[in-house]
Amino acid sequence: MPLPSEMRFVDLPTFGGPEVMTIGRKPLPTLNPGEILVRVEAAGVNRPDVAQRQGTYPPPKDASPILGLEVAGEVVDVAPGVTEFAIGNKVCGLANGGGYAEYCALPAGQALRFPNGYDAVRAAALPETFFTVWANLFQMAGLTEGESVLIHGGSSGIGTTAIQLARAFGATVYTTAGSKEKCEACETLGAKRAINYKQEDFAEVIKAETGQGVDIILDMIGAAYLEKNLASLARDGCLSIIAFLGGAVADKINLAPIMVKRLTVTGSTMRPRTAEEKRAIRDDLLSQVWPLLDEGTVAPVIYKEFSFDDVIAAHRLLETSDHIGKIMLKLA
Repeated sequence: MPLPSEMRFVDLPTFGGPEVMTIGRKPLPTLNPGEILVRVEAAGVNRPDVAQRQGTYPPPKDASPILGLEVAGEVVDVAPGVTEFAIGNKVCGLANGGGYAEYCALPAGQALRFPNGYDAVRAAALPETFFTVWANLFQMAGLTEGESVLIHGGSSGIGTTAIQLARAFGATVYTTAGSKEKCEACETLGAKRAINYKQEDFAEVIKAETGQGVDIILDMIGAAYLEKNLASLARDGCLSIIAFLGGAVADKINLAPIMVKRLTVTGSTMRPRTAEEKRAIRDDLLSQVWPLLDEGTVAPVIYKEFSFDDVIAAHRLLETSDHIGKIMLKLA
């Protein structure tokens, strides 16, 4: 079946609120070496998409300016030299951009097969959070069996993924969330203790629960939590920062715990990583995490699906933070 000359996509003619997004038409993306063309059946809605829409998270120069960092669908074309995927394969993957469209050019090294029994919506809910959690919590912070971890934002897409993976690999999990319902959901997923940060001081709870603090903290808040995060880490602990929802600049912070407790503070963003780095993360996921998805030990938490034409409503919901898990777009 020949491919169409044009596709529908979410256009961003200007930066601003969700209402600035419109549905437009443009030619299909041209494949670069090492890429596959995916007919998109579902795409994830994520915080970086909101930041890009607002103008605070520009795409890399060589990336598609179209929103969307994770997709799932059918391979309909492959660039010369690509051998690991063929036309007709069902794949999900971490896109460098372009996910909010009917067709997306996806680096083959960032694509993964559907886990057993998965449809496109469930598969598209995996890449962005699983790449991020694996890279920051396991590769960089080095979480291992028997250690303890505090995961902030436990009811988010990142949080629900991190809780499950940490438990699956034998860690004790603590988390923060903003309501009773969200805390209960986190504990159902495997957290030993979910802390309602609106009612409790998480640093005091961690001290009471552990005595010495946790080994690792996965943080998406940033400056607003920095001092309490340092206080909540055990000796030789690691703070891994993946976002700055509470600000990027911290004033008058006591840094002494870093020296006294020999702490490590690290962080990263996924989008600027090289193709080789992303492929290495993909390969780890395939060998160590995909078997857990195949057997159902770990699974994405999907809060709500929206049609492609309802992308504005999907972004509005994400910005309320009322959801537990992932928000998805489903294409016809």
